[in-house]
Amino acid sequence: MTMENAARSANDHLLTADVIVVGGGGSGLAAAIAAAENKARVVLLEKNTHLGGTTRLSIGSITATRTALQKKAGIQDSPDEHFEDMAKFAGELAPKDNLALRRVLVDNVPDTVAWLESLGVSFFGPMPEPPHRKPRMHNILPNSRAYIYYLVRRARQLGVDIRLGAEVADILIEKERAAGVKAMIDGRSTLVRSGAIVLASGDFSAGRELKREGRPELAEVDAINSSNTGDGHLMARRIGGVVRNAEIMYAQLRFVAPPSTSLVLRLPPWKALTTLMKAGMRWAPPAVLRPFILSFVTTYLAPEPSLFREGAILVNKRGERFTDELRQPALDVPGQPDKAAYILLDRRLSTLFSAWPNFISTAPGVAYAYLPDYRRNRRDIYHEGNTLGELAKSIGVPAAALEATVRTYNGAGRTGRSRPPLEEGPFVALGPVRNWVVLTDGGVAVTTEHEVTREDGRVIPGLFAAGSTGQGGLLLEGHGHHLGWAFTSGRRAGRNAARLARGLPA
Repeated sequence: MTMENAARSANDHLLTADVIVVGGGGSGLAAAIAAAENKARVVLLEKNTHLGGTTRLSIGSITATRTALQKKAGIQDSPDEHFEDMAKFAGELAPKDNLALRRVLVDNVPDTVAWLESLGVSFFGPMPEPPHRKPRMHNILPNSRAYIYYLVRRARQLGVDIRLGAEVADILIEKERAAGVKAMIDGRSTLVRSGAIVLASGDFSAGRELKREGRPELAEVDAINSSNTGDGHLMARRIGGVVRNAEIMYAQLRFVAPPSTSLVLRLPPWKALTTLMKAGMRWAPPAVLRPFILSFVTTYLAPEPSLFREGAILVNKRGERFTDELRQPALDVPGQPDKAAYILLDRRLSTLFSAWPNFISTAPGVAYAYLPDYRRNRRDIYHEGNTLGELAKSIGVPAAALEATVRTYNGAGRTGRSRPPLEEGPFVALGPVRNWVVLTDGGVAVTTEHEVTREDGRVIPGLFAAGSTGQGGLLLEGHGHHLGWAFTSGRRAGRNAARLARGLPA
C-alpha cells in the first residue's frame, strides 16, 4: 500500500516514530530496546493483549560459545567450532542453509548472552548436546518468562511506546521506501509513519496460507502458538519480499497442557531466587531436585518415538488404532475425533519405560522423564486399568472397540510382525496427545544487516526483519539456536533501523 493512498483514507489516526517494531516477542523486544538505546523514538505494536510471543512458551535455552559460564567451567570454545557443528544438525537439508546468516549468529550470540545477563537474566550450564563437540547450551532460570520480564522492564525504562492489541495490516510505501504501517490500534484505524520498520512477528506455524504452500499436509495442523499466523511474512511478500525455506516445518506429537500452571512457571525471575536455584542445581541431592525439575519436563515435552518402536500403539477416542506408528503417525492424529489420541502401553512397556535408558520425554541437559514421573506429575494424562475394559472406562472410549483393536494388533496388525504384542495388564494410556506445528524455519530473505530484500537481492529501503520472520533461509536445528537468533537478530535489526532512521551510517 502506498503512503499516498493510505493518507486519503478517511478518519485515520496518525502516529509518528523513528522506528516501528511489529511484534512483541523476544526478537521484537530486543529490537525495540536496541533501537531505543540508539536514541530512536520507538513504537512497538503487538496484536495480542500480552507480550512474549513464542519466547515465553519455549524451554528457554540459548546455545553459545565464549560465555562467562563456559569460561568458568574451563571450556575452550570458539564461534568457528560452533559454526562447523551447526552443519551436523542440518543433515540432508544442509544445501538449503544460509551460511552468511549462520556466521552472523555464531559470531554475535556470545555478546547476546552477556547482554541478557546484564539485564538480569540468569542461566545455568553450559550443558552438552551432541553433536556439538563441547557444552554450549545455556538454560534459563527459573523459566522462559524471565526473558520477557527483563526485556519489558528495560524497554519501559527506555521509553518504548508499547501498544497492545495493535494489529498491523500493511506496510506503507512512499517513493519505493518502507515509510510506515497501517494498523488497528485501540479500535482505531491508524497510520504510523516512521523512518524504519522491523518485522518481528514470529513464524507462520499457525498460518494456513503459507503452510499450505510449503507443506499442504500440515495446513490444518494446529500450532503451539496460535498467534503465529505469518503476518510479517505476508506483508513483506506483498511489497516484493520473498520467503526462503517455506517448506521446512516441524510438527510433533505433544501431550496436552496441564489444567493448571506448574510451580516452575509461577516462579518470579528474582535474582535472589535464581541464585538459590543455581546453587541447588549444583549442590542439592538428586532426590530433592528431581521432583522439582520433572514438574517442568512433564509439562512441555513430547513422547519419545522409541515408545512406538517397542510396541506402544496410538488409539483415538473411538478406541481404534488409526495409523502405522513407525511411519509419520503425527500426520494422522489431526484427522481423529478432537484431533487427539492416546498412547497405549502394557505391563512390559510400563516396566521398560520406568528407568534408563528408556525415557518418555527429555529436556536436553536438564532431566529425563520416565513413566513414574508422569504418574506423579501428570495425573491428568496418566490413565491405568488392570484390564483393557477398565482402561477404556478411564479414558472414555468404548471397551469393546479397544479390546478388538488390541486383538487385531496382536494378531496381524503389527508392522512386519517386528514389534512385541500388548498382552498383560495393568494397561496404561498416556494422553490425550495432539499434533502441533512447533515451529517453521521459513523466513523473509534478508541481508547480513537484516534488511529485507527482493527476489533479485535488492534491498527494500527502510524495512528490516528479525527472529523467525527474518530467518532468511538460516537453518536452526538443535536446541538453543532459535532463541539465540531471536535475540541476536533483534538487537542487530533494531540498532540498524535506528541508525537508518536517524540518518547515521550502519
